[in-house]
Amino acid sequence: MPMLTVGSVEIPYVLHRSDAATRARITVTPDSVEVVVPTAATEDEIAGVLHRRRAWLYEQTRHMAERMARSNAVRRFISGAKIPYRGRLMRLRVEPCDDTLVSVAYRNGFLVGCPRSVAPASHDDLIESALRLWLRKRLRQDVADLVRRHGEPNGLKPKDVRVKDQKHVWGSCGIDRVVNLNWQLVFSPRTVLEYAVVHELCHLRHRTHDRSFWGLVGTILPDWEARKAWLDQNEHFLTLRRVEPT
Repeated sequence: MPMLTVGSVEIPYVLHRSDAATRARITVTPDSVEVVVPTAATEDEIAGVLHRRRAWLYEQTRHMAERMARSNAVRRFISGAKIPYRGRLMRLRVEPCDDTLVSVAYRNGFLVGCPRSVAPASHDDLIESALRLWLRKRLRQDVADLVRRHGEPNGLKPKDVRVKDQKHVWGSCGIDRVVNLNWQLVFSPRTVLEYAVVHELCHLRHRTHDRSFWGLVGTILPDWEARKAWLDQNEHFLTLRRVEPT
């Protein structure tokens, strides 16, 4: 894997050449740095782009590392573990059951039934999978409720609403009038999810973030700025990350 050296820090990155790219693009995520360049880009041109962006890359990778350090990390999906949900950390309780599938219920915390027939070594994988499935389903229900509440009454009717695994955005609204929401919004307070839904619905009328767009958001949610600020300041909370025990 190629490496960019900034001072004493080495930053690994993945390089992709693309016929569709007209200029270089660099994306930094908690997991990787991706550099996309036009197919015809020379090594000198790529090196020049990385050199010009080296300070930005250093700050972004440092920010991502700090964010990951503060994120919700679960080592074992066992009783007593804390699972983020709607802006709070909720306790997990795991109990053996005679069913054939892992079950998930919510009663002021997560109650998981784990079949006795499952080998202990598989408990974490199966419980994590069941929890993620439950959380996605719950978010779809919450989003549908919010679209009904704020969409049609304000003349904002999407063609479809989808909950997706989006890497770099909390939501999007295409020219096809399809609204997409990041499933990890299930970890945010409901008021913040409401802001994200209203934000994308307003893009059905205003494509850009101009004064008219924010004016429409404000007529629906007068306190949208406080909700947006929570989302901007608490990105690290909106994840469920599993780490291996050391």
